[in-house]
Amino acid sequence: MSAVASPAAAVVPRRGKRLRTLRRFVRHPGALAGSIVLVVIVLMALFAPWIVPYDWTETDLGPRLSAPSADFWFGTDLHGRDVFSRVVYGARYSIAIGLATVTLSLLTGSLIGIVLGYVGGRVDEWGSRFIDVLLGFPQIVKAILVVSVLGVGLVNVVLAVAIAGVPRFARVIRGAVLVVKEQPFIEAARALGAGDIRIMLRHLLPNAVPTLVVLGTLDLGNAILTTATLSFLGLGAQPPTPEWGAMLNSGREYMRYAPWTMIFPGLALFLVVMAVNLLGDRLSQVLDPRSVDRK
Repeated sequence: MSAVASPAAAVVPRRGKRLRTLRRFVRHPGALAGSIVLVVIVLMALFAPWIVPYDWTETDLGPRLSAPSADFWFGTDLHGRDVFSRVVYGARYSIAIGLATVTLSLLTGSLIGIVLGYVGGRVDEWGSRFIDVLLGFPQIVKAILVVSVLGVGLVNVVLAVAIAGVPRFARVIRGAVLVVKEQPFIEAARALGAGDIRIMLRHLLPNAVPTLVVLGTLDLGNAILTTATLSFLGLGAQPPTPEWGAMLNSGREYMRYAPWTMIFPGLALFLVVMAVNLLGDRLSQVLDPRSVDRK
């Protein structure tokens, strides 16, 4: 008499696999350090009103360009505003902007990539050639071109960086779909009468989720850095918004005798981008089924 496996027994191996994946992730010192740094900065951004000692908009010409001290931990800028308070609030802007741009790029690029990979034929050929042309230009150049059309501003920069990132997501997801759509379970779904939209959403998209997670995490740091670069060039956030790139732009004229106006926003930007890249690198190893890393 054959034994029938219970649903609980089927869940155990799945749970064990997830635990092993989690252990592999946290054992990596770089991923652990990146996680800690990112969690600390996100918590600071969330609880900024209770952390900062001063209002980030408050100006005082008395202590302007003051060096770091017990009263002003990161010093003050030209208008006497506390740099520490502005850096902490700047985390809200930089991280939110990065998440918004990556989400828009991911959704749009995934949709384009899935359609191109699944439909194939002339649609895939012409679409892929167009994506290749766009990928031939650096992301910052594409973002500047879009901003020049839309105009200067924080919302326009989010749209510009998101649009510039779409070709990369579309290319990677298209490649993943080309592999998955040849699998037997796709043919079985067609034989059972599943339509094209159902196959793309219920079968192709879930199999591309690990790729999307890794690519989205890696692109988050790039999106934050690109947005900060545009703000530094004066195309993004405008004063007095405490966005890190805009703060770097405001402090560059006083770099010689008030370097703290650039050092601390630059350090915050470096820490966030480094933490996100460390997480993305480790995720690419852990979620890759071909990875031989078992440490």
